[in-house]
Amino acid sequence: MEHREQKKKASKKQARPKVIKTASVHVLPLTKRPFFPGMAASLTIEPGPFYEALKSITKSDDRYVALCLTKKENIGIYSVGYDDLHPVGVLAKVLRVAPIQEQGAQVFLSVECRITLKKPKSQSKPLKVQFEPFFDQPEGEDQDLIKAYSTSILTTTKELLKLNPLFKEELQVFLGHSDFTDPGRLADYSVALTTATRDELQDVLEAFDLKDRSEKALQLLKKELDLNQLQNSITQKIEANITKSQKEYFLKEQLKTIKKELGLEKDDKTSDVDKFEKRIEKLNVPTPILKTIHEELDKLAFLDIQSAEYGVCRNYLDWLTLVPWGLKSKDIFDVDRAKGILDKDHYGLDDVKERILEIMAVSQLSRSTKGKIICLVGPPGVGKTSIGKCIASALNRKFYRFSVGGMRDEAEIKGHRRTYVGAMPGKLVQALKVTKTMNPVILIDEIDKIGNGHYNPSAALLEVLDPEQNCDFMDHYLDVPLDLSNILFIVTANTLDSIPTPLLDRMDVIRLSGYILEEKVAITEKYLIPKARKEAGLKANQIKIQKGAVVAMIDGYAREAGVRNLEKLIQKLMGKAAKDIVTKKKKNVSVTEENLIEFLKQPIFTQDLLYIDPPPGVVVGLAWTSMGGATLSIEAVKTPHADRTIMKLTGNLGEVMKESAQIAWTYFMSSIDRFAPYYRFFEKSEIHIHVPEGATPKDGPSAGITMVTALFSLLMGVKVRKGLGMTGEITVTGKVLPIGGVREKVIALRRSKLDYLILPKENMRDYDELPDYLKTGIHVEFVDTYEDVFKIAFDYPGNNRILVAPTPQI
Repeated sequence: MEHREQKKKASKKQARPKVIKTASVHVLPLTKRPFFPGMAASLTIEPGPFYEALKSITKSDDRYVALCLTKKENIGIYSVGYDDLHPVGVLAKVLRVAPIQEQGAQVFLSVECRITLKKPKSQSKPLKVQFEPFFDQPEGEDQDLIKAYSTSILTTTKELLKLNPLFKEELQVFLGHSDFTDPGRLADYSVALTTATRDELQDVLEAFDLKDRSEKALQLLKKELDLNQLQNSITQKIEANITKSQKEYFLKEQLKTIKKELGLEKDDKTSDVDKFEKRIEKLNVPTPILKTIHEELDKLAFLDIQSAEYGVCRNYLDWLTLVPWGLKSKDIFDVDRAKGILDKDHYGLDDVKERILEIMAVSQLSRSTKGKIICLVGPPGVGKTSIGKCIASALNRKFYRFSVGGMRDEAEIKGHRRTYVGAMPGKLVQALKVTKTMNPVILIDEIDKIGNGHYNPSAALLEVLDPEQNCDFMDHYLDVPLDLSNILFIVTANTLDSIPTPLLDRMDVIRLSGYILEEKVAITEKYLIPKARKEAGLKANQIKIQKGAVVAMIDGYAREAGVRNLEKLIQKLMGKAAKDIVTKKKKNVSVTEENLIEFLKQPIFTQDLLYIDPPPGVVVGLAWTSMGGATLSIEAVKTPHADRTIMKLTGNLGEVMKESAQIAWTYFMSSIDRFAPYYRFFEKSEIHIHVPEGATPKDGPSAGITMVTALFSLLMGVKVRKGLGMTGEITVTGKVLPIGGVREKVIALRRSKLDYLILPKENMRDYDELPDYLKTGIHVEFVDTYEDVFKIAFDYPGNNRILVAPTPQI
């Protein structure tokens, strides 16, 4: 509760109440200064029980309330009991209660008389007590002595008026309106204008005897006069020494000198040293580092505060003492709790969650996460960063994220040396400063996009992440050993290809491959729509997005592996719905599959495949990209050539894919007699193999069997099996080798509505590990050689290829 005194008299002579009918009143505790009889005062009351009590008081006839000072200054007003109050206070009449918007009310009071608290009547908040009022008696002994005291009080007050311009207005009001014939009121008013302490003012309030009260009031006024004379002396001393060029600093120097005289402030150097020492007291600093800190403190004591070296030394000590040495968050190793947190924020990803829970279980048994470096790999928008946050929440640790994408300087990791201007510690030290613990969860984002500058930052990261080295990590700026072994590091990447092998070897890789249609629909309905609706300020009954619209939106506008673009589309729908509700006064908006085009315009994707029924020479292959899986329709056509048979490749192919095409061509030519003995070879023809979407770079060996199949399909003029997709690397002898990205490629197959899959035999283990919902409805064949591929692709009912030698024509 805050209050301020209105240091002026309500009237020249305030009528004293002869009879107070109220026997008990509510008590408003004061924590700063007491009030005195005859004063007008105001209090700011916060919303709560005191405010409610005041509202009820204003409706009563008496409108009285007691104002009593608490014995301790730093005490919450809602915890004040009867024993926490001084027994002597004042009785005040509530004049007016002015509500303040959302902040309680301003209460205006007229202080009537002193009271003595007898006993509590109610312990509820606010307190209600029984009291006995006290009024000054003008008749009595020592009238001459009291009159002399009153004269001294007036004289001292006039001297204060000359020395202290800060109270000039208040003092003039006091002198113009005081009743000089009332010594008690004069003592109360005069002491209320001083800067005396709360205890000194309470002592005057408790003085019922006029002689005693006047004596104490005069003592406080004399003390105030001495303080103002000292202030005046200090001012004259400063004015005598100050030069013309320093006049602009006059007020600041004056205030600083006053505080030094009163012992309220120390110089900047002492303040810095005290601040660093207080920080050290709260930490468990290792002995070698504590020795370094004390050496720097000794050095700081001899440096001039204006020197550049002082700033360098001060900043170094600031960082050294900001590191939370010895402070750790209390780990919670609870697999069930972790599972609940993961399931709450993420749909699906069962294999990913299972792997994370396995790591948590090991940590629960070992009671430690040391040596763990989790690498989350997957396309954008699949939830890598949010999973990192969930892991931190499950462990009850602080979370810090920074990105190394495009980082080209190791100083970002290991800090700058202190010899450089503007030097700072590296990201790891900054993370410890922000989290205030030595065992946070630090997520290093985009590690696959780290730059290769003159000073390779990936080498610095190796020291940070290696559990054998990071227990004595040396930041260039701090230049003291820093134990990072208690930190749980999580790194994210879109692909593993660009991560240095020594770095990758130390990571526990967990793949997030992306979401299929069913998963995206569930995520949209469970997470994205409620979130976007809340952000748009819409209610559930104001917008409804039907499931058919969600499916059409995913299929036609958001086919990426993640859900980031899908979330943007949902937000766009919410924005258009909000506009219709506001401008067109619609009560609700319904988004259906039929009217979706009105909100999002024409679909971006109309079909996954170039051909619904591929012609001869066209075969669907499966590819992996950093954005997830994709289907590629590999095309082969024949054109005449004057001299010989040649092969031409187009489609923005990388070197590995060009080599794979050469291998496919060689194997095709060597095996024609085996698989298509009754077909004539391409004589004097140019065979053109093209992979569509030429603007997109493509590389990798997994299209080998697809290219061979396209060539045989062209040679025989026969279509491959309907709904077939394949992937696999081929050798010149026809051996089919395993490939990567099986999950992504299966997702791409499902998205393209294909149902027949050819995989290398050695990828059977990868396929078996896939969840059942990905494998449902797909017929998969595992092949070891190209002979197996040929039989699956071309041996099907209705195939019209030539299986026997044609009858010679005569």
